[in-house]
Amino acid sequence: MSSNGEHRGEWHEEQQAGGRRAEAYGSDVRAQLHHRVPDLGALELLLAVARHGSLGAAAREVGITQPAASSRIRSMERQLGVALVDRSPRGSRLTDAGALVTDWARRIVEAAEAFDAGAQALRGRRDSRLRVAASMTIAEYLLPGWLIALRAERPDTAVSLQAGNSAVVAERLLANEADMGFVEGLAVPDGLDGVVVAHDRLMIVAAPSHPWARRRGPLGLAELAATPLVLRERGSGTRQVLDAALADHGGLARPLLELASTTAVKAAAVSGAGPAVLSELAIAEELASRRLVAIPVEGVELRRDLRAVWPTGHRPTGPARDLLSLTRARPAG
Repeated sequence: MSSNGEHRGEWHEEQQAGGRRAEAYGSDVRAQLHHRVPDLGALELLLAVARHGSLGAAAREVGITQPAASSRIRSMERQLGVALVDRSPRGSRLTDAGALVTDWARRIVEAAEAFDAGAQALRGRRDSRLRVAASMTIAEYLLPGWLIALRAERPDTAVSLQAGNSAVVAERLLANEADMGFVEGLAVPDGLDGVVVAHDRLMIVAAPSHPWARRRGPLGLAELAATPLVLRERGSGTRQVLDAALADHGGLARPLLELASTTAVKAAAVSGAGPAVLSELAIAEELASRRLVAIPVEGVELRRDLRAVWPTGHRPTGPARDLLSLTRARPAG
């Protein structure tokens, strides 16, 4: 005698088999419909013949030649197995079967028009907003110009910008909380595709009062690695580049200060808190006014690529695509 577990297992297998049969049947029906039901263009042509009583006028309405229209009607008649149109020197009129098929065709075309209107509404809703996530340097020093240019092209698109480090940008994109992202790290984060849109260089800087500002030779990597610095937080593109550059020299010393924005790091360095690592995009004014001094470093150039990124397999569309085009047309760095 079978156990209850065996009965449940047999029932489960029967359910699965039934599901497979239903799926196969549905697939077969779809394949048959594809071959048996005329395409939308043919149905629109038939409706035009019904309106005009003329194959030539119907052909002009749908934008094809009269011979092409005749060929399409004949093909539809073969497909359905019935005559649809009687042709004569006085014009073209629907057969009884043609009149019935025309009634069905009208419903299909109206449904297709409703489908198209809905799709346009979805596109309009998508194109009415753009959610951008960007790491701090790009958000502060590059994106404003790009977004002003986008505004000129798409004045009706509302743009929201979320700033954070590169790791946070990746998280927001993967959680579908942003449509386009910009990061500053060494590589494209996992789960994302991307393209380089600009280049940047990190610089060691200090206030003029700091001893490094008065040194005559370049700074060595070992000394840089051993010195507590004012730094961005872990997960930022700046930290990624610096960690990689100093990995063979014992890594970074414990930070003097660890701050969450480029502006905060710059303010701390200007105040004399200690040397800092900053993007050259962020410090042009401070270097020109001598509020900060660039410290040469021997044996390394801290360059990095700035990238636009998006979830793997989901190439930007609508406003995101336009923004990407603008970044590549107006490079920086």
